[in-house]
Amino acid sequence: MPSAASPPSPSNPDRLSWSAVIAYGSGGLVPVALFNIAGQLIGLIGNIGLGLSAFWLGVILIIPRLWDAIADPIVGHLSDNLRTRWGRRRPFLLVGGIAVAVSFVFMWWVPKHAGATEEARQWMQLGHILFWLLIFYSATAIFEIPHGALGLEMTSDTNERTRLFSAKSFLGNLFAMGTPWLFALANLEMFKGPGGNEVDGMRYVSMLVAVILIPMSIWWFVSCREPAATSIQERPKSRFWVNMRAACTNRAFLILVGVVFTLAMGFNFVSLLNYYITIFYLYGGDKAAAGPLLGINGTIWAVTGLIAVFPLNWLARRLGKKRTLAIAIVLMISAQLAKIVCYNPEHPYLVIIPTILLSAGMLMFFTLGSSMLGDVCDDAERRTGQRNEGSIYAAYWWFIKMGTAFASFVTGALIVFTHFDEKQSIGIDRLSGRVNEIAAIFKDGRQAEPSEIPALMEKLHAARSAAVDMAAHFTAEAAASAIRHDHCLALAAALDPVIAKLDALTTDPPKNSIRDLQEELRPLSRQAPGVLWRMRLTEIGLPLLLSLFSLVLLWFYPLAEARPPARKLENEL
Repeated sequence: MPSAASPPSPSNPDRLSWSAVIAYGSGGLVPVALFNIAGQLIGLIGNIGLGLSAFWLGVILIIPRLWDAIADPIVGHLSDNLRTRWGRRRPFLLVGGIAVAVSFVFMWWVPKHAGATEEARQWMQLGHILFWLLIFYSATAIFEIPHGALGLEMTSDTNERTRLFSAKSFLGNLFAMGTPWLFALANLEMFKGPGGNEVDGMRYVSMLVAVILIPMSIWWFVSCREPAATSIQERPKSRFWVNMRAACTNRAFLILVGVVFTLAMGFNFVSLLNYYITIFYLYGGDKAAAGPLLGINGTIWAVTGLIAVFPLNWLARRLGKKRTLAIAIVLMISAQLAKIVCYNPEHPYLVIIPTILLSAGMLMFFTLGSSMLGDVCDDAERRTGQRNEGSIYAAYWWFIKMGTAFASFVTGALIVFTHFDEKQSIGIDRLSGRVNEIAAIFKDGRQAEPSEIPALMEKLHAARSAAVDMAAHFTAEAAASAIRHDHCLALAAALDPVIAKLDALTTDPPKNSIRDLQEELRPLSRQAPGVLWRMRLTEIGLPLLLSLFSLVLLWFYPLAEARPPARKLENEL
């Protein structure tokens, strides 16, 4: 049925107006954009910004994802059986959206625990991240499961469902382009301060996100009207385990879940590695230089999603959803193969090519997955006489999120497998921050005031101590790791002139000496070539293999919607 907020088309009573489609589709901000931001940036920034172990970050990221998988069926069942004057789904959109905004802010305010030991600091910071991720993922489930179920029941037309979820995918990806831009913003001095890093910057950037999200939550509650809300008030309530059993014994449902699950895992395993490859392979560890490409890549992703919506709907009407889903998988396979050539430090912007292929394929793939879930609901209703979109949508995401929880652990293990040195990243960041603070005192060629000299001497001492610590770390790593041996010895040797220059600095150092010192620190962020080779091999190979397996599994999907004759399709256009 059409949304109550807008009249149906006279020629097609099941066709939704653009106002209804946009209002619903903008809700993709939460599950597509913020969910990915939390899953990707918290691991990246926790590792390279806070210096937390990639392995333990992967471990703690499993827990909220496991809880999320448990919460989804519960929320789905509750939304199927809630009876209020505002309908079944809308109260969840309001409460969940506001809770997502608040928890997203607190997630990034990780205490520094400066007085604690290194081990105690790490565990306390991991505990903070875990607690707020649990709150955030719970809030996301409260919003997304009723929102997804509402999309399944807004229309009974299978092509309209594709159009509706196309809008959700597109607008969600439009917001998701902010993921890399948020990283770039967090590295701007106006957010992080002269001596801070992306951790400090994300504290304030997250507040900008909340300022946008809270008013949008109120808009969704007001505008996303539920169809047949009055008649549902009289519908008998269903039983939780009966709904779950019906979903998990449906052959079409299980194969659809298997196709989506397999391919999603392939990319979830390595989603974080793309950031590492961009920062440390394409830009040699220069986070500020990598930020614009990450942002532009996100923009290209969103623009491609806008364009891909049109061929998606055209192909789905003519070829059917199953064949169109196969085309989407082939596009993603092509993207992985293109990365072999396009990961090129001399021409870093070549990564736009696989981004275009991957964005088009993913938008088509995940949009069709949700749309095909509506077809599964139709099939279940024909066989059982019952329709519980919330429970089926929740069961679908239960499988996906259980896999995502496992992927969080695998991602951390893969980073450990590559021998990435997070202590190098955080240590060089700290040293560069100390030198930048010294440079700020002598900005524009000015001399240090007498009152500034004690602080200057303290900063010089802190910078020298950081340089000595990093030299000792590189020497120890050279002895411990065969992959990084030569690389770490070279880095340790490169720190000798840095330490010498810090020793030689006076209260009125020449401006060029500080500039030269800053330049000498840039190459020290580069990871070992063997580490970066393993990262590229893993990031390209795993998704490629699982995408091929997903394509084989799709062959056995049993539901095939009838395609209308060509003349009718021409009239619809």
